[in-house]
Amino acid sequence: MASFVPRAAFPALDSLPRSYFLGHHRAGLNKMKTLLSQIDLVIECRDYRVPLTSRNPLFEEELAGKKRLILYTKQDLGSAGRPEDLRAEQTIQDVQKPTDVMFSNHKDKRSTRNILNFARDHAVTKDTIVGSRVMVVGMPNVGKSSLLNALRSVGVQKGKVASTGAQPGVTRKIGTTVKIIDGGPSGEDVYLLDTPGVFVPYVPNAESMLKLALCGSVKDTIIAPTTMADYLLFHMNKQDPRIYQEYMSPTNEVWDLLEAVANKTGRLQKGGSPDVEASALWLIQRWRSGHLGRFLLDDVHGDLENLKDEHERAIGTSANQAWKQEKNIRRQRSRNISVDRE
Repeated sequence: MASFVPRAAFPALDSLPRSYFLGHHRAGLNKMKTLLSQIDLVIECRDYRVPLTSRNPLFEEELAGKKRLILYTKQDLGSAGRPEDLRAEQTIQDVQKPTDVMFSNHKDKRSTRNILNFARDHAVTKDTIVGSRVMVVGMPNVGKSSLLNALRSVGVQKGKVASTGAQPGVTRKIGTTVKIIDGGPSGEDVYLLDTPGVFVPYVPNAESMLKLALCGSVKDTIIAPTTMADYLLFHMNKQDPRIYQEYMSPTNEVWDLLEAVANKTGRLQKGGSPDVEASALWLIQRWRSGHLGRFLLDDVHGDLENLKDEHERAIGTSANQAWKQEKNIRRQRSRNISVDRE
């Protein structure tokens, strides 16, 4: 362990796809705008593990003018309650002032009650006969539907109403409102509207795309699982190489780790050779479920200004421009493959 030196930086991957702005993303965003006049509160979900990268400035541009709560979901997957975790949370809160910020773990009823209390307090300021309307928005797969189910379960003791999944795109259109708070004779009912995840038109930074892919905001078929596993290894080594010590000693070589995982877990192809792609996907899922370290991929102190600038540039990139740039990347990748074969 003493002689091991982790990589100081992850290699640049200029050919990495950096667009996942699909048709239902644009349709969903347009629909949100048409419903905005009926909405009293917007809850914007961001992934706790990538608190900067999972910010979508399209929401601030398109949904401006509404009371907003920024909710960092999946706190239990990115925080171990360490002092550095608490400092990062304080920085996140300070940066977002005066916007309200909360941190959420949908499996924790106390966390869910805090969100319900916020929505209830806000509803008190409204005086309507139809109840208060809340819209939940966010990037793909940040936990919006899980939030809705948790709020409904704790708020009105009703069962699951929204479908959830490990891959993005489960919610593809805006559904009907669902009651999450029964105000009773003297209170205000609160209804929540789930929406499809909306990706940014274009991600200027390749490493940001890797972070979003690793957290599941894009389908696992968009970026090679072995590349995502390599990026995960890079971060595990920055945190503590002992995270994966049951498979092998510290290494910077992802292929060595994947072969070790394959042999340890029995993910072998015919003939006994390691199935590195299956092992990469398994390793990624282990991290996503909190079993290979709980840490942030964003440096909330060092990345803040750079990510802010990049996100603002992303707003100005239209869907057509994003598609053109994506086609150029694919064309260049095909050329590189042809050259390698010659």
